[in-house]
Amino acid sequence: MLSPDQALDSDHPSSAPSDPESLEAKGLRSCCASDLEAPDGDGAGGGEGRPGPHPQQPLSREEKRRRRRATAKYRSAHATRERIRVEAFNLAFAELRKLLPTLPPDKKLSKIEILRLAICYISYLNHVLDV
Repeated sequence: MLSPDQALDSDHPSSAPSDPESLEAKGLRSCCASDLEAPDGDGAGGGEGRPGPHPQQPLSREEKRRRRRATAKYRSAHATRERIRVEAFNLAFAELRKLLPTLPPDKKLSKIEILRLAICYISYLNHVLDV
């Protein structure tokens, strides 16, 4: 059996320490803070002291878009826009529904039923005008 000193000096991977302090002390740590900083301080690493995915390359347009869309402010604004869009959509269906004849007149129709009934009604009106 190996003593604790022998285990630290061993090249065997299972006996190598795994905590960051001991790895750093032995020079085995794979990256350091200087590896994560952008070269020449040009800000290519993502700005505000945060390293980017590839410090040597600026972020792609798609990556910038993903990061922007991941913010709480963007999600909140998007949810608000979507809610307004859905409300306008539902109001338009309600207005169309009021113009369509059904029995009983207050019968609840789904959106697809409203569209199908509108198609039939427009077709009927065209037929009446042609006669």
